[in-house]
Amino acid sequence: MTERPVMALAGTIRHDGDGGVLDDLDTVRGARRWLQHQPGILAAVTGEPVLDEELREAVVDVRRAVRALFARVVSPAPPSPADAHRLLPVDEALRLLNKAAAREPVAPQLHWPAEGPPTAGLLSAEGDPGVRLVAALARDAVDFLSGPQREHLRACRAPRCVRYFVKSHGRQEWCKPSCGNRARVARHYERARATGTPRVRPSGPPSTGR
Repeated sequence: MTERPVMALAGTIRHDGDGGVLDDLDTVRGARRWLQHQPGILAAVTGEPVLDEELREAVVDVRRAVRALFARVVSPAPPSPADAHRLLPVDEALRLLNKAAAREPVAPQLHWPAEGPPTAGLLSAEGDPGVRLVAALARDAVDFLSGPQREHLRACRAPRCVRYFVKSHGRQEWCKPSCGNRARVARHYERARATGTPRVRPSGPPSTGR
């Protein structure tokens, strides 16, 4: 299933696999590369946006708003540690998100083929694909944050993970199985250290000293 745009955008801040954090939107080149791998986002935009520094900053602003509001959703649980120390105030995040969503004037359209059910779409009055991109990201965030999926949003608490995810079942604690395995290993070592249980070395042939 294609990841919805707001979750893909929030996920551009991620663990680098070596104890640090990567930002996929840190440069224009990185932002272009990320967008090229987001068919769900590009499908919402008619025409290919020219991703320059101005557009990169506009997309990053939407992400800053989204992650600040995600932190509000998961509260009182801790937010993602990646940017917990520099989150926007909620009122500023709301202003940024709503301003971005309003950049593209759209009108609802009904499509009803001869064979098949009716569907709804949006007719845009905006000619700039870059503006449509920013507005589409913001609209998806508004739709998510005002809808029922919001109640299932969580910040993954596995060691080193900085992702937000939407729970797919009632007992899900981590964003993916590898995070669950890492969290269980960390808990095991914490319990062993607390009880003074020695670590068991794996069995094998004695060392030859070479």
